[in-house]
Amino acid sequence: MKKAYRFLSGVDDAAFCQRVSDALADGYVLYGNPVMVMDNGARVVGQAVILPSYAGTMPPLDDLKDA
Repeated sequence: MKKAYRFLSGVDDAAFCQRVSDALADGYVLYGNPVMVMDNGARVVGQAVILPSYAGTMPPLDDLKDA
């Protein structure tokens, strides 16, 4: 069974982009904005994805900021 929500993260490279592309091809949709931080000179990125059937059950992103 697929997880309703996944957060993909890693170094900003072709492998990370492929993981996001694979999740989209597997039926997930992007959820929220991507994030980026610098860690000892390496750019680390992240992107949340959800299954479309759960889109209506996830709290609005604005509600999560105060949690």
